[in-house]
Amino acid sequence: MPAVEYHQAAQSPPLRIDMENLNDANKCDFCSAQCCSYITQQIDTPTTMQAFDVLLWQIAHHNIHVFKDGNGWYLLSMSRCSHLQADNRCGIYETRPMICREHSTGGCEFDVPIDQGCELYFQHYDEFEAYCRKRFRTWDRRLEKFEAARAKEAAKEKAKLAKKK
Repeated sequence: MPAVEYHQAAQSPPLRIDMENLNDANKCDFCSAQCCSYITQQIDTPTTMQAFDVLLWQIAHHNIHVFKDGNGWYLLSMSRCSHLQADNRCGIYETRPMICREHSTGGCEFDVPIDQGCELYFQHYDEFEAYCRKRFRTWDRRLEKFEAARAKEAAKEKAKLAKKK
């Protein structure tokens, strides 16, 4: 899978990392704040063609990704935290939200980028659409069925109006 396209903010120059002395306590000193570069929202597991079509619409928007890991399906929005400072430190560290406090460096994106720690990861419309085509044999016919149902409903409405006259 391709690497995640993290937003590049004004960041300090790269530091030389002493891998022997790198540990969970000092990992943030060397990180580019990848965990503060996106938000995720768990979603219901998509099972129907319609649910996958909604996800296709969502991933058509800039900086929206979709992934599945051991905990389920998620929407991911690539958007850096507004409190992230140029040195990749938190500008509101003392009053940061609980979700930030709960985040652990024990299994963070520094070790395994998010796109590599997932069962499925989609960054672009085309790759998600290709997945949908493989998952649903009738994927390409969904639009024809939709338009036929729409035309049938319009005909019913037209007939109803004609009866009233």
